[in-house]
Amino acid sequence: MTSSAALPDATRTDVETLWDYHDMHHAVQSADVGIGLGSHDLGVATCAADLYHQGVFPLIAFTGANAPTTVSRFPRGEAVHYREHAIERGVPAEAILIETKATNTGQNIEHTRELLAERGIKVRSAVLMSRPYQQRRAYATCKKLWPEIEVICASLPMALDDYVKSIGDPDRVINMLVGDTQRITEYAKRGYAIEQPFPSDVRSAYERLVQAGYTSRLI
Repeated sequence: MTSSAALPDATRTDVETLWDYHDMHHAVQSADVGIGLGSHDLGVATCAADLYHQGVFPLIAFTGANAPTTVSRFPRGEAVHYREHAIERGVPAEAILIETKATNTGQNIEHTRELLAERGIKVRSAVLMSRPYQQRRAYATCKKLWPEIEVICASLPMALDDYVKSIGDPDRVINMLVGDTQRITEYAKRGYAIEQPFPSDVRSAYERLVQAGYTSRLI
């Protein structure tokens, strides 16, 4: 593993394979609401603000309490900090709802669905915004828990190397990619998400990275 600010050459191809796998490659289209999933990555809120200004959706719902990895970065909660960031980027406060109790992706979806229903907001389509490597898991989870809506996945457009530089910790990014890859199959088995294709090249890349020691985010 590496402690430098760049991906190690020995694992680059495998990391790129997983990075591309988790990107759903959806074309962003107009939707009833944009849902920003809480995490350590403020780029989710930036993405939401950018798409709002492009007229993709008229309303943003940010969802997220805290996880051990975010409490120091976002002490008032992920959704609260996301909202503040979006307002700083020119989104009107009245165009933002927040859900502050969710601590995992399933709860993000369930609690946001409940919040919108309580407000009488009918949702037929949503743009689900997340970290780049969370797209596939977010999609599979949403289609399990909220199957009747059209789901489009989006993230802040960023190349892998630029994303690694923005986080400043290649090991963290690789470990999160490996962890999310495991969750694609494990969560489907546990009934948390719908099944997703798992091509052989993705499986092989995942297994090599596990063997290389990137296991801190495995369940």
